[in-house]
Amino acid sequence: MSARAVVTGIGVVAPSGIGVDAHWRTVRDGIRRTGPITLFDPASYPTRVAGEVADFDAAAYADNRQLVQTDRWTHLGFAATRLALADAGLPERAPDPYGWAVTLASSSGGNLFGQRELQRLWGGSTRTVGAYQSIAWFYAASVGQLSIHHQFKGPCGVLVAETAGGLDSLAHAVRTVRRGTPVVIAGATECPLSPYALACQLRSGLLSDGADPEAYRPFDRSAGGYVPSEGGAVFVVEELGHALARGARIYGEVSGWAATHDAAHTGPDTAGDPDQYARAMRLALDRAGVTADEVDVVLPDALGVPRYDRGEAEALRAVFGDRPPPVTTQKPLTGRAHQGGSALDVATALLAFRHDELPASAGPREPAPGCELDFLRMPRQPRHRVALVGARGFDGFNSALVLRGAPPAPRESGE
Repeated sequence: MSARAVVTGIGVVAPSGIGVDAHWRTVRDGIRRTGPITLFDPASYPTRVAGEVADFDAAAYADNRQLVQTDRWTHLGFAATRLALADAGLPERAPDPYGWAVTLASSSGGNLFGQRELQRLWGGSTRTVGAYQSIAWFYAASVGQLSIHHQFKGPCGVLVAETAGGLDSLAHAVRTVRRGTPVVIAGATECPLSPYALACQLRSGLLSDGADPEAYRPFDRSAGGYVPSEGGAVFVVEELGHALARGARIYGEVSGWAATHDAAHTGPDTAGDPDQYARAMRLALDRAGVTADEVDVVLPDALGVPRYDRGEAEALRAVFGDRPPPVTTQKPLTGRAHQGGSALDVATALLAFRHDELPASAGPREPAPGCELDFLRMPRQPRHRVALVGARGFDGFNSALVLRGAPPAPRESGE
């Protein structure tokens, strides 16, 4: 029988807060955390709002040598990993290095670091870049730094599939567990907030314009693009027997996954292929052994671009018929953190099962034509403890993940 992979630790570093408790409060209370960009001056850009991690002190999670060598995106990864390990009750350094691995996703790499160094090259008096420019921007920088610091010497890797990669990293972690590595760190963090990174996103034509913190309205009649965001979530994925042997608290099991591709580039006039997206969801459900009526909730990609939102609703109806399960999205609260955003959706689903409460969706206020789904307007208890998380990456990536929640935590007296 294939080994089963469960999540025993969650580390959240996102606009919703630092740590699982802060994130859950934001989700439960529906608090919007997007606002003016402060990491650089966005005055000359049409998009001037984002989701930033407030009050983040990188020095609390990494030493000065690590901070000098790496970008803010990796600093967020250091923090999320340390929080996930602590949440799982595991040590900072792997006691069995070759039995621990790390596989993260990244879509944009070290933007702020690269921006600073290239400005030194072209505008500074020295006309040079620092020695760490060659590694700090690279997509695998966070994986490499975490592997070194925590002594994760098992099979390590990085996935690049835009938003879809946050789910792919967990799927890869399950495969790694089934091949004999009992502990895998998975998930994603992002920091796509620099002048260069914002310019790249604007080129897609999918960003929301202006300075309205509430501009991100997926599935709404007034939807006009997404608001960018930094942060994400990191998980401890563990072989079930290993987790039980040490008495670990289990959030849930990654029981099914799938990835498909549209074989097409994302452009200002494209909308992705709903059929391929639907195929990914069907495959994930089939591999999990889950029927459509067992799904308690769907956490969608929720891009906030009308044609993409309609395509996602079409894909859900293709999979579930005319009555798809309840849908909830918290991305309007935080912004869209690319691969970190889909990882954050996984954290939300697992915490919902932990608290025995499916959170209300942060919109839409008025669903757009073609987007009339069963959006959760009020919290409710899950029945089957099954969630489907979907993600669509630019240039054709589609991924879906099925999570089975563990029984809820015992309620304390007075709750």
